[in-house]
Order: sequence, then C-alpha cells, then structure tokens
Amino acid sequence: MAEPRVPLAQDAALPATAVLVRFLADPANHVPRPAAVQAIETHISWVFLTDGLAYKLKKPVAQPFLDFRTLAAREADCRDELRLNRRLAPGVYLGLTRIVRAADGTLALADDNGTAPPAGATVDWLVRMRRLPAERTLDALIAANRLEAAQVDALGALLGSFYRHLPPADLDADAYVALLRSQHAMNAAVLQRAPRPVDAGTVQSALDAVEGFLARERALLAARIAAGRVVEGHGDLRPEHVFLLEAPVVIDGLEFNRALRLVDWADEIALLDIECARLGAAWVGPALRAAVGAALDDAVDDRLFAFYAVLRACLRARLALAHLDEPQPRTPQRWPQLAASYLRQALRRLRAPDV
Repeated sequence: MAEPRVPLAQDAALPATAVLVRFLADPANHVPRPAAVQAIETHISWVFLTDGLAYKLKKPVAQPFLDFRTLAAREADCRDELRLNRRLAPGVYLGLTRIVRAADGTLALADDNGTAPPAGATVDWLVRMRRLPAERTLDALIAANRLEAAQVDALGALLGSFYRHLPPADLDADAYVALLRSQHAMNAAVLQRAPRPVDAGTVQSALDAVEGFLARERALLAARIAAGRVVEGHGDLRPEHVFLLEAPVVIDGLEFNRALRLVDWADEIALLDIECARLGAAWVGPALRAAVGAALDDAVDDRLFAFYAVLRACLRARLALAHLDEPQPRTPQRWPQLAASYLRQALRRLRAPDV
C-alpha cells in the first residue's frame, strides 16, 4: 500500500529498541519518579509521558524521507526537532536527554540541564518536552464541542505572525512544481491500489484534479514563489498538534525532511481546513484562512486553496494506508476507513468550480 520500510540491521553495540522502550516505560528509571509512565507508539517514534514531561525516542528505521538507522542521525534529528519546534512552542521543547549505559550495562537518563550526568556511553537520544494537557488540543476541543471562536482567533494570530516572519524558501518555480508533482506521484501510487471502503472513482477524480491543476496552473504556482509565499513552515499542521492554551502553541513540526517543510502557508492552512472539516468543525479552516491572509495581506485564489486541500487530503489518505505496511498493523480495519474519510473531504472540494 505504501513505500516499504528498509529492514533494520540493529547495531550490536547498542541496546535493541525493545530494551530502551521497557527502560523508559518503567517509572523507577525517571527522576523524580512519576506515578506512572504512558508509552505511545507512532509511525516513527515512541513517546513516553510522565507526570509533567514527555520524552520522544526515534525508532531506528529508514523510509523514503528519513533514515534514523544510526545514532548520529537520531541525535541530529532530535536537535533539529528542538530548533524548529521552538518557533511555535518555545516553552514546550525543553532540551535533549541522553540514554547512557554504565560499564556494568545498566541504563540511566542524563538531561542537558546542567546537573552532573551519570557516567556512561550514550546509546540513544530523546527530545524532552513539557507535557501538555491532552484535553486542550484542537481535535479534543472539537470533539467535546468546546471550541470557541476566540481560541481560533488566537491561533490565527499566532500563525499569521509565524508566517509573516519567515523568509521565502530558496526554491524557484520549477523546483516547487517538481516537489508538488513528486508528492502527487507518491499519493497516486498508493491510492490507486487502495482496498475497500476507499472508492476507486473518488480516488481517480481527486488524482485527476491534482494532475489537471498542475498541468494548467503553473503560472499561479510560480506567482506564489515570486511573491515569497512559500516558506519553511511547520510541515504537518494538524489539529492534534495544536494546543489551545492561554497562549496557543503548535508542536510536532516535521523536522526530518526539509523539502517537506517548504510549503505555501495556504497549503498548511488547507491541511488544517481538511482535518477540522473531517472532525465536524468546517468553520475553522475558513476562519484561519481569513485571519492569516489578512495578517499577510495575501488574498489566496479559491482555485489554489481548493487544489492544496485536495492534494493534502490525498496525502493524508496515503499516510493512513501506510499503516497497513507495518509488520503488525495496529487496528488494520481503521486505516482504509480513515483514508476514505479524507477522500470524501477531497470530493467536497472538487465540487467547487475550476478545481
């Protein structure tokens, strides 16, 4: 269904990932000792939640857009994650933590907070974050019917300021179109083989719309580059990454591949629009589009916004189906259904004229 992973050849000098997961999931290995540790597995990471902190461990895997198979690569990615995510969540990304192994083989955690670290060789790296209240994510507030217009206004102000202060990406029009075409080709390769309940007719309509826009509207895309609207953005702007606190923060920017962060701000808002509409809050996307557009003095063409929305709906559908390629997919029946829900959102956008 999706791009195959490169099999992992575990370095015999390092503990297996399963050993590190067991170590990090044990409250006794954290100082101060928490009441419990919640371990959450994602596609490329493990996240460990203590009473007040969150630690992220990169899996030693390789995929088409990342390669975490070496300790040096995982360290570099952790450092990139800190640097990039402090732009939208400066008080959340606290620093790095090493997992060290003593001469007797025991493991310990060593924070970069100025205290004397435990002696030992570094066997892996963690991103250390302040734990945020799960009930304050954008998706949780939508589900609880507690999302307020003022919260969306505050998010719009944050994003408007963020994009306004980013320099234009170092891309020309040809490179930008090539990047979009590459993403479209990967979407098509997966979606054209999608299982039910993904509707083949909807898939083809969405793919044809993206292909047609890329063929006819190069000038419109080139104008976005010329106007400096394509920037090094967040790269994965989804509701579960948005925390609507007293001052909103956005976490989990896409750090592992710079090319995927080179996006039109309208592209990022179109993704958030798709996600919020799928969750039942279709008003959020237009509100954010208006707020950010006003902050940037940039009225985005409706055709362009619809194109980005369809492209991102296809991307999210592809990534949902990618879970089926895991050695032991979690809840395998969920992913085709999720992919179908994204494609239904694409179909809504296709009903607009000239998309």
